[in-house]
Amino acid sequence: MAETGHGHVHGVNEKGEGEKRLALSIAITFAVMLAEAAGGYFANSLALLSDAGHMFTDTFALGLSLIAARISMRSPDRRATFGYQRVGLLAAVINGGGLFIIAFVISTEAVRRLSAPPAVNTRLMMAVAVLGLAANAAMVLILRHGHRDLNIKSAWLHVVGDALSSFGVFVSAIIIMLTGWRYADPLASLAIALIILVGGMRVVTEATQVFLELAPKDLDVETVAKSICDFPGVMGVHDVHLWALTKGSVMFTAHIWVKDGQLSQVQHLSNRLKAMLATMGIDHPTLEFQCMECEDKGIYCEMKQQA
Repeated sequence: MAETGHGHVHGVNEKGEGEKRLALSIAITFAVMLAEAAGGYFANSLALLSDAGHMFTDTFALGLSLIAARISMRSPDRRATFGYQRVGLLAAVINGGGLFIIAFVISTEAVRRLSAPPAVNTRLMMAVAVLGLAANAAMVLILRHGHRDLNIKSAWLHVVGDALSSFGVFVSAIIIMLTGWRYADPLASLAIALIILVGGMRVVTEATQVFLELAPKDLDVETVAKSICDFPGVMGVHDVHLWALTKGSVMFTAHIWVKDGQLSQVQHLSNRLKAMLATMGIDHPTLEFQCMECEDKGIYCEMKQQA
């Protein structure tokens, strides 16, 4: 006897909102990028030019996230029976890789400038940094929701990195203005590169874990299996699999060993088990009920007897 339960609602409205917020963020990012590139050139500030370069990659990253968000909203079909949600994961990995590249470029130029820091126009540098900080703070608020979607999260991390970068440029401008210590500009660039690198590592690591179909960190598969075994009428559980289709969309399959009985009794037990799994955050359970002991002695086959 087999029964499946797929009661998950895919949050189409939330994805549509995320798409609008991404589009607005792209427009703001592109405008700030142009301002910082011009300001960095005329002020001779590497920190400002670094931030502009980061903003350029963010414009690309946000655009990629927007395209991925639209594709991921497509309904399942014969080619993609689970839907296209993992396109967002692919965009997250690409965005993370872009962060690695820009961090390397910024670091290389900053190290070169440390040997002979050039003079900078601190007033222009500070004015553009304030503009960038205000715009990035606005985008952090715009994209602050929707982090169940790694695609949106990767875009948000780009924006947070921008905000911190703009703040670093602002602080370095004040230091140079008050003390004349020109090393503040390339050192701020190195700090920006480190922030970008950390953000990229986080999103790539998280996306890779989902791609490898590892069990979500906040769910212990043995605890889930034991919870099923504790139900009256359940004699054992085996062939257990727990993984994430995307962040926030958790899949679960298991074979449930029960005594031979009527289908209506199994249906009642199935409904109760799915309700319990939903409280754990598992929204795509597929349960197969069997009335004989499994022969392959799976990983959790004899858990009931050992308890």
